[in-house]
Amino acid sequence: MLGRTFLYIYHLELISALALLSVSQGLSACSPSVLKQLLHSPNSRTMAQQQQISLPAKLINGGIAGMVGVTCVFPIDLAKTRLQNQRSGQQIYKNMMDCLVKTVKSEGYFGMYRGAAVNLTLVTPEKAIKLAANDFFRHMLSKDGGKLTVFKEMLAGCCAGMCQVIVTTPMEMLKIQLQDAGRIAAQQRVMPAVVTTLKMGRASAVLSRSYNTVPGPQAMRTSAIQITRELLRTKGVTGLYRGLGATLMRDIPFSVVYFPLFAHVHQLGQHSSDDPSVPFYWSFLSGCLAGSIAAVAVSPCDVVKTRLQSLRKGTNEETYSGVVDCIRKILRKEGPGAFLKGATCRALVIAPLFGIAQVVYFVGVGEFLLGYTPYNICSA
Repeated sequence: MLGRTFLYIYHLELISALALLSVSQGLSACSPSVLKQLLHSPNSRTMAQQQQISLPAKLINGGIAGMVGVTCVFPIDLAKTRLQNQRSGQQIYKNMMDCLVKTVKSEGYFGMYRGAAVNLTLVTPEKAIKLAANDFFRHMLSKDGGKLTVFKEMLAGCCAGMCQVIVTTPMEMLKIQLQDAGRIAAQQRVMPAVVTTLKMGRASAVLSRSYNTVPGPQAMRTSAIQITRELLRTKGVTGLYRGLGATLMRDIPFSVVYFPLFAHVHQLGQHSSDDPSVPFYWSFLSGCLAGSIAAVAVSPCDVVKTRLQSLRKGTNEETYSGVVDCIRKILRKEGPGAFLKGATCRALVIAPLFGIAQVVYFVGVGEFLLGYTPYNICSA
């Protein structure tokens, strides 16, 4: 039932995108010569801005970029989650490569992609909301047609970060449960006498199967749909939004750093003031650079978010009542260095992910598929 609900919501997004195609049919019907004249007319800037916030194109761009990026970097993201969750003195993995090697040995190649289905399903609306919201707020803040100040760029990024958590929080919540299951299983193999306990109120048989380490055909693995159903049954909708405050604490500063930094670095690649086009490889490098810097900057917030959203705990792993309690306990028991756990992995995940997203976004794959040429290519 819940699976059909997810598909229904996804289909609604596509239907709404198709319904908005009629708005852009005027552009698609223009010949190249007419379109070129329109682009160089006094209203070309306004048309470009309207085109840049086209919802159907952003859904397509976000979906393509997200799916390609997630497929490429998801194993590193899995290593990041496991490294962040393991405590000092109970380390199963030494570093990223050690984590990936041990994961393949114990869970097989596809073990590195546990939780990837959740990302692939929700990454389209998540990326579309993030990129389109930033464009929308930049457009609203620059109604006079002037150049945005750094403060307004940061404000637009802040608003975009606030918008995306609607999708990001449940997506991360489900993904973390599936990603961290292998770490708990590995810990139980190392210390078989230790029985892990569920730290979310009362025990759940469905969630327990996600961490079942008993060999043999009885071992079962739960899915994101089963975890979602169990959380809704026991905790309601708020169960899916556990760690919302920490997610906001991570995503808002990330967007505040990323979008202005990307805009300025990307601007350096323009051919000239008269020719604002930028090569696709410069868009990729700009996305990678801005993404990696922003990712490392908010890495402590990501550690807190991961710890708060992990429902299952290994032996002697403490629970947290909130963001402040989590920060206090990490500082007291593991030291400041714990806040940078997985920072390298996160930079390696975010850099290509946003590099690919910006290439697809600025090349205008969605605009091309919808039948009209994006502004940044026409002006090249």
